[in-house]
Amino acid sequence: MATWVVGDIHGCSLELELLVEKLGLGEEDTLVSVGDLFHRGPDAVGVARTLARVDARFILGNHEQTVLRRVGLAGSLSDGSDRPPLRTRFPPMDATDLVGDGNRPLRAGPRECEEILVFLQGHSGCFLSSDSLDGAGPSAGGQAWWVVHAGFPTDRTPAEARPEELIYPNRIGGRRSRAWFEVYPGPDLVLYGHLPRREPQAWRRDGELVALGLDTGCVYGGELTAYSPELDRFVSVPAREAYAPL
Repeated sequence: MATWVVGDIHGCSLELELLVEKLGLGEEDTLVSVGDLFHRGPDAVGVARTLARVDARFILGNHEQTVLRRVGLAGSLSDGSDRPPLRTRFPPMDATDLVGDGNRPLRAGPRECEEILVFLQGHSGCFLSSDSLDGAGPSAGGQAWWVVHAGFPTDRTPAEARPEELIYPNRIGGRRSRAWFEVYPGPDLVLYGHLPRREPQAWRRDGELVALGLDTGCVYGGELTAYSPELDRFVSVPAREAYAPL
């Protein structure tokens, strides 16, 4: 089995399809998304359908959390265990009802909006760990690993953190604070998104990889990148165009 963790998709359904094809997922392989699935890009429902087809797992990004809160479907625990009961019917709505954090646009028709809301309720909370994924193994370096959207509590486990501490990048150290990944000592490996870069952003301590940013800016004309911690391997596809300004 291989686990493939994909960075922020942001509605880039064509690139996601090409990435899935390139990965050649086997029956026991798992695709995991770091969140920020739909907003800014061209085809929200196409992303949802592709992820559903391959039975992907996904955690909440700041955009998904914003939408779920607006419609009364967000819990207060980071593991998602207190989520409201599943809803499958909603009053008439359009894409303006599902704008993301900072009023970022979502492109979908009225019927597609309902489909997206049903899909979103299948989230895995605000974090996943290698221990919580059936069949997942340690990293190539022998580490346990975590998937979060943006932040990691360096003094607690993600289960003890508030959702906001995981969907936004937290800073450590008061007045001269630095981002958590700049000071995180390990030993576990943390995979995250949210912060677009030209290439995956690797952070090492004493030569060991301890944090890896996977948002390579597909929606801005960059790439969509997946990483397997068990194989220590990257697979990327280039964006067909820049769908949103950076």
